Amino acid sequence: MKLQQIHSTILLFTTMFATRSAAFVSRARIATRGISSSSLRFAEEGQAEVILVGCGAPNRGMGWYHAVQMLDKKCPSASLDYVVEPWFMGGGKDSPAGQDFAVWQAETETSHGTKFASSLEELPPPLAPRLALISGRTADNPRLLNESIAHGAKCVYLEKPGAPTVAELESMSKEAETAGVEVLMGYNKNVCKYVRKTREFADTVEGSMITYVSNNAYENTPESLGECFERNAEGMLKNMVIHELALLVSFHDVSVDNIADVVADKEFSSLQTLPGPSGKEFTDFDKIKFTITTKSGNKICVVGDRCGGTDSYATVEDAEGKEVFRYWMPDDDDKVHVKELQGKYPTAMPYFFTQDPDYITVKERVAKHTVTGEEAEGIATIGVAVETLKVAEYLTPLLAEQLK
Repeated sequence: MKLQQIHSTILLFTTMFATRSAAFVSRARIATRGISSSSLRFAEEGQAEVILVGCGAPNRGMGWYHAVQMLDKKCPSASLDYVVEPWFMGGGKDSPAGQDFAVWQAETETSHGTKFASSLEELPPPLAPRLALISGRTADNPRLLNESIAHGAKCVYLEKPGAPTVAELESMSKEAETAGVEVLMGYNKNVCKYVRKTREFADTVEGSMITYVSNNAYENTPESLGECFERNAEGMLKNMVIHELALLVSFHDVSVDNIADVVADKEFSSLQTLPGPSGKEFTDFDKIKFTITTKSGNKICVVGDRCGGTDSYATVEDAEGKEVFRYWMPDDDDKVHVKELQGKYPTAMPYFFTQDPDYITVKERVAKHTVTGEEAEGIATIGVAVETLKVAEYLTPLLAEQLK
C-alpha cells in the first residue's frame, strides 16, 4: 500500500509539473509572439513570416509603404509580423518624425497586432518561413543582412542598391550563399508594365534605341535638393537611377566589361554641390542624361531628373533617331488608381503611388518563393545587383568628369 501511495504521489506531482510547464511554454509563446486574440496578424499556412527591417518615417520611408501594402493585404503570401526600426525606436524617437512613427506604431499594433522592435536581437525564432525585407540605410545593409541570416531568414528581399560598394555587396552575396539563404532585389522596374511594353515594341523596330526616363518630384531648391543629396548620400546613380541601370544589366547586355562608349548630354545634365541639413556638403547629379554603346552593338539612353515630376516613361527611336513609341508610368488606367492613393495618403511621397502595383508584384513573388520555392519570375538576383553596382561605380566619376 505504501509503495502504491508513493507511486501515486509521484505521478500526481509529475502531472502537475508537466501541466504547469506546458502552461508556462504556452504563456511564454503568447508573451513573445503576442498571440492573445484573433485580431493579431501572424503568418498563416501559405504565408511567409515577414520582418520589415528599416521602416523609416510614415509617408516618407520606402519601408513604411512596404508595410502599408502588406497590412492592407495586397500581398497574399506575405504576413507582416515584425517591424524592426532602430532609429525611430532609438536615437531618433524624440524627433518630429520619430513622434509620427510612434503614433503609427501604436495604431498598427492595435489594429494588426504587428510587433515592433529596435533590433533583430529582440525577435523570437521563426514559426513560419521567414522573409527579411531590408529597407534601411544602404550603409547598414551588410550588417542587417548578417543579422537577418543569424535570426532565421530563409530569404532576404534587399532594397536597392544593396550595399554602398561593390566589394561589400560581393561579400554579402558570398555570406548568403554559404548560409544557403537566397537574396532577391527590390528592382521593381524589372516587372513594370511600361518597361515590358517598350521592350516588346522595340523588338519590332530594326535598329531601334530605347530611352528610359526616371523622374522624382523634389522641389528645385538648394534646400530640397541638399536634403535629398544627404539622405541619399550614395549618389544618384546608386540610388534613383540604379533601377534603370538594373534594366540595362538585365535586358540590354550592359556590363562594365561590355561598355564601349558613354556620352553625357551636357546641355541637359547638372552636377551640384549643396549643403545638407547637417551643414555638410554633398556633390551629386540633380539631373543626368547619358547614352551607352556596348561592344556588342547595343545603344541605350538613360535620363534621371530629381525635379522632373511624378511620372516616368520610356521611348523607342528608330534607326534615323525619330521617336516612334512612348509609354508612361502610370498609364491612363493606372492614373485612376494613383488618384485614389493620393486621396488616401495625401502627404506621402508621390512616387509610391505611380509604382504601387510593381511594389506589390515584387513582394508577392518573393514572399511566395520563400514559402513554396516557386521561381520568383522577373525578380533580380543579388548577382544582377552586383553587376548593376559595378556599372554605377564605373559611370559616376566618368560622367562627373564629362560635366566639368
